[in-house]
Amino acid sequence: MSPARSPRSRALHRLMVLEGGAAPVDGPFDRLPDRLRAGDLLVVNDAATLPASFRARDPRDHRFELRLLARTAAHRSLAVAYADGDWRTRTEHRMTARLKVGDRLRLEGDSMAARVLSRSPLSEAWIEIEFTDEKGAPADLARVLEALYRAGKPIQYSHAAVDFDLGDVQTAYASRPWAYEMPSAGRPFRWSVLLELMRRGVRVAPLTHAAGVSSTGIAAIDARLPLPERYEIPAETARRIGETKERGGRVIAIGTSVTRALEGSAGPGGRVRAGPGETDLILHPAFKRRVVDGILSGMHESTETHYRLLGSFYPKEALDDLLRRADEAGYLTHEFGDSCLLIP
Repeated sequence: MSPARSPRSRALHRLMVLEGGAAPVDGPFDRLPDRLRAGDLLVVNDAATLPASFRARDPRDHRFELRLLARTAAHRSLAVAYADGDWRTRTEHRMTARLKVGDRLRLEGDSMAARVLSRSPLSEAWIEIEFTDEKGAPADLARVLEALYRAGKPIQYSHAAVDFDLGDVQTAYASRPWAYEMPSAGRPFRWSVLLELMRRGVRVAPLTHAAGVSSTGIAAIDARLPLPERYEIPAETARRIGETKERGGRVIAIGTSVTRALEGSAGPGGRVRAGPGETDLILHPAFKRRVVDGILSGMHESTETHYRLLGSFYPKEALDDLLRRADEAGYLTHEFGDSCLLIP
């Protein structure tokens, strides 16, 4: 399938539905309410997307790009460093930056700096950094966010045809700035669709999950993706999930980030625990789901990590057939692409 190369109207998104043993059904995304029923619960990831890519210079005045991967503390993050260049070059073809532990990094576009705390033995480009203020002291979270919003840009890849604005990579219901890449399964939702779902008795509940990067182009790092990621589940969302299960409704996760948070939080009997947490859960075909009954996801090629994660919902043969039909129908992939709804 071809990638969607630029942001497009949510009204143009399409949806392929695979439910039970029936053949996949194609239609516009806005017909999603026809595919669900009263008593179902949609759980969305309301994380807003951070401007997680920014330029910096090392003490030797070499210019490079840093992409944040995950927050390890309020003022610390894992990151990957690329030599000067930009998203127009495929990540696997980009040179990595050679930074040293202890290097003080000067951010372009903001007075805040960063210090290299450590380097992974897996790749010289995989580092942990500590953001510091003008005096070299650890910066608080508010100051870090201020700097990112002033100096950063959204992470993007070479399939794109244009520069993304930060607003292009937000869902309609984006809230706290936690995500390093857009939780793209929710991107096609318009408020008219959400309101129609609720009018028909389908409830919607949020959680916040720090969705990480989909690829770095560095094999040693990509083999570890997705990294452990933090989440927070409101007590009301946990309560609604319990009620939905008791009443025979279905819990539909909007994206793999929601699935990882819910399944990673499940305690005895599959009961979802409210509150903050971190999950290192990797979905795979043998994984036994205890909470999520179905998933709405973007379209992904069979070589992508996200595609393999869907194996916990349907066997490979069914997913390959869905992918073939979507390709024949002209579906698009990646963050502005089309969607599939999988309900085993």
